[in-house]
Amino acid sequence: MAHRFLPIIYAILFSLFLAKESRAQKPNILFIVGDDMGYSDTGFQNCKDIPTPNLDALAASGVVFTNGYVTGPYCSPTRAGLLTGRYQQRFGHEFNPGGNIQGLPLTETTIANRLKELGYETGAVGKWHLGAQPAMQPQKRGFNEFYGFLGGGHSYFKNSGILRGTEQVNELDYTTDAFGREAVSFIERHQKNPWFLYLAFNAVHTPMDATDDRLAKFTHIQDKRRQTYDAMMLAMDEAIGKVLKKVAEVGQEKNTLIIFISDNGGPTMKGTTMNGSSNFPLRGGKRTTLEGGIRVPFVLSWPSHVKPGKYHLPVIQMDLNTTALVAGGGENKINDEAGWR
Repeated sequence: MAHRFLPIIYAILFSLFLAKESRAQKPNILFIVGDDMGYSDTGFQNCKDIPTPNLDALAASGVVFTNGYVTGPYCSPTRAGLLTGRYQQRFGHEFNPGGNIQGLPLTETTIANRLKELGYETGAVGKWHLGAQPAMQPQKRGFNEFYGFLGGGHSYFKNSGILRGTEQVNELDYTTDAFGREAVSFIERHQKNPWFLYLAFNAVHTPMDATDDRLAKFTHIQDKRRQTYDAMMLAMDEAIGKVLKKVAEVGQEKNTLIIFISDNGGPTMKGTTMNGSSNFPLRGGKRTTLEGGIRVPFVLSWPSHVKPGKYHLPVIQMDLNTTALVAGGGENKINDEAGWR
């Protein structure tokens, strides 16, 4: 069954086998996940009303996967697939967890667990949504550090439920800005060692919260929901820009493997918490397995190893786990440990 993920292996890992001597310097690994983004809501996906210069620059520096998919049409299952490298149905996580007792089963090993064993500093910033029970929280799942919230959605302005580790934070301005700052801090503090950072924004998931200064940039947008969405997308792009700038400032731009995806398609259909996103030209949206629900913006950048361009064969977010693991010097033992994924 290994042939199923050959597209991403060919596109990304071939150079690893030709340049094993470079493994002495382990790459940093940065996973960036947007929340409920529309397929066409970035400049590199031909969006016209939202400036996303930082995401566009990331896309220009790497590979844009035009047929990039996720393993589920809503939030928690695709995060489980991304972090474990396994189809979430294999361990009963095909739906968002209900209540406070459900989450990523303790039988599962995360990419943070695996990279930590390889000497990586590991951090999670932002939305978790993989279990609130103490044993399911990030610092019990391979992450040395955590700043964010445990559930599936959160106000962008209220600090209740925002944690540093397991402790409630006292102040919060705007979650997107805060998550960007925390990511920058993590990179600054760990620049002397290889690191893995999972930066999972709650942007642009509801509630529709935007800062006044960003809203003022979109007064020409008549649809109030779309106006707010645009301002929220702008905030995420700005936060990502600060993170990318810090990676460059500490001299690690060429040796950092960066991926960017949305966890699922935009919620554009009745019955979902619509946020003003657009999946054009795809049909359907979040909570459906039509293209608009599972085909997402999908970028990988690693300047020292991957030539910029576009890749048109199908790829899936689950395989980014294996990609990161092999890039970090590990072996793909996921299939051996758990059977076919």
